[in-house]
Amino acid sequence: MAVVLSGIQPSGNLHLGNYFGAVQQYLEFIARGDRCYYFLANYHAMTSLRDRAKLLELTRSTAADYIAMGLDPETCAIYRQSDLPEVCELQWVLTTLTPMGLLERCHAYKDKIAQGLSADHGLFAYPVLQAADILIVRANWVPVGQDQKQHIEVARDIALRFNNTYGEVLAVPEPYIRADVAVVPGRDGRKMSKSYGNTIELFAPEKELKSQIYSIVTDSSTLAEPKDPDRSNLYAILKLFSTADEQAAWSARFRAGGLGYGDVKKAILDKFMDRFGAARRRRAELEMQPDLIESVLRAGAEKARAVGVPLVRQVREAVGIPNS
Repeated sequence: MAVVLSGIQPSGNLHLGNYFGAVQQYLEFIARGDRCYYFLANYHAMTSLRDRAKLLELTRSTAADYIAMGLDPETCAIYRQSDLPEVCELQWVLTTLTPMGLLERCHAYKDKIAQGLSADHGLFAYPVLQAADILIVRANWVPVGQDQKQHIEVARDIALRFNNTYGEVLAVPEPYIRADVAVVPGRDGRKMSKSYGNTIELFAPEKELKSQIYSIVTDSSTLAEPKDPDRSNLYAILKLFSTADEQAAWSARFRAGGLGYGDVKKAILDKFMDRFGAARRRRAELEMQPDLIESVLRAGAEKARAVGVPLVRQVREAVGIPNS
């Protein structure tokens, strides 16, 4: 049985990229019987979100999204990062062993600066807090996309430095990268991302959802013209919901000509509602049950702290800090 950990910043609404890139795998880990920790990274979100009310609401909302998508709190831990305060103590200990050059090489920091985020210490030291998130629950596997692999390598490097200095205390995690996990294109053709504002939200009101799907960017081909499905953003999104036979049929329709982009957008909307209709209904019910969501988060934090508190006590003992 593996110990799996993954987190998401509650800085926007859950979208198709989150589902196909992460949540589908989360459900597979749970079904397999792995010990799973899925946390809401509200400390991390503070590097870009500085609105008290919005941070509180998005954290609660993302928890409800997870539950609605089928993450069963009886078989996994769903918790707020801030409900595991020991993670910040572990982060400080790890910071004392982390070379500046290791952080300066992190491409995510450079990318976010290029996007206009301020170059503050929180953004720079983000990978150390991420390492603490992973190491505090003794995670073996961290499911990530290829673009996040470097941060797991940083966590491994930090864990090895700690163990070489103080003894074998920390589990050294491995990135879990699935080659068959699709990179979901956004409405503008770039990778779907909250930071790009190009998402299709899983739980948006139906009118807003339709608007998002119908705003997927297309080329200027006429109705009669044949179209290359391999260069179509619409086809790339439609494929996510389609069987192999359906993909072949749609590909043939694209190439034959006579296919209107409006027909493809309607098909995406219909398939979206078929896939997520039950989850959307469950999500609407959870909106009226804030106490239930809070109880799930607190129970998840207890599961995480049952592992994290003893781990931090071991770390304190190893480095020479008294345990009170």
